[in-house]
Amino acid sequence: MAYLMDTHCHLDFPDFDEDRAEMLTRARARGIGGFITINTRVRRFAEIHEIAAANPDVFCTVGTHPHNAAEEADLPLDDILKLADDPLVVGIGEAGLDYHYDNAPRDVQANVFRKHIDAARRTGLPLVIHSRDAENDTADILEDEMGKGAFTAVLHCFSSRAELAWRGIEIGLYVSFSGIVTFKKSDDFRELAAALPADRVLVETDAPYLAPVPNRGKRNEPSFVADTAQVVADARGVSLSDLAEQTTENALRLFNRFPKDAVGSVAGTAAA
Repeated sequence: MAYLMDTHCHLDFPDFDEDRAEMLTRARARGIGGFITINTRVRRFAEIHEIAAANPDVFCTVGTHPHNAAEEADLPLDDILKLADDPLVVGIGEAGLDYHYDNAPRDVQANVFRKHIDAARRTGLPLVIHSRDAENDTADILEDEMGKGAFTAVLHCFSSRAELAWRGIEIGLYVSFSGIVTFKKSDDFRELAAALPADRVLVETDAPYLAPVPNRGKRNEPSFVADTAQVVADARGVSLSDLAEQTTENALRLFNRFPKDAVGSVAGTAAA
């Protein structure tokens, strides 16, 4: 039974307040066997933890999104480390650099990013990386920090130049594809999805954002990860079942605190 995992969604966002339980039911019925809901503000961790605690197939991360880096710039590393001890926490982040919106000063973003890398290194949990319009600085920081001590990480919702993906692969990172890979003008991302090593590819929704075709423009939700996975499978020339098996294996290797027996523990339908 080949279940898919949505390795990056934001189940705590108000977009889902009206139908969160029903939305998860729809995803499970479509063969989505596990969910990682991503923290964007450490100081709002309790909200995301509550959702994970209520669902045996949902786990979470702890971290500060670059948009919120300025408001949590002085957050002690120890605060992140203490929360990361919780068994429902399977990753650090999302953290990184966003030069598209520049909602926080770039030096502040970089400092917070490095703090999260340190947290990933100390805890052994994978870092979830956000990078937008900041390819070179993202890669430079990752390579510099890897030289200080190994850590694991994923370049989430990949929408950058292929060079960043390959520089990430060189230092042992994973690359995750969202609904962007399904868009009409995303030939470059489909080519990249086809070319990357099979054991480094993940799929996600980034829900409620970036709904894949055929639901582009609508609110995204975890069930739609199956549409993204189908496009990645087609690009790689494999079946959806094989793609589900491979990407779920990859997700469990990276997010190794996510219990294998939790995948599909609620879902009643295989992915293919």
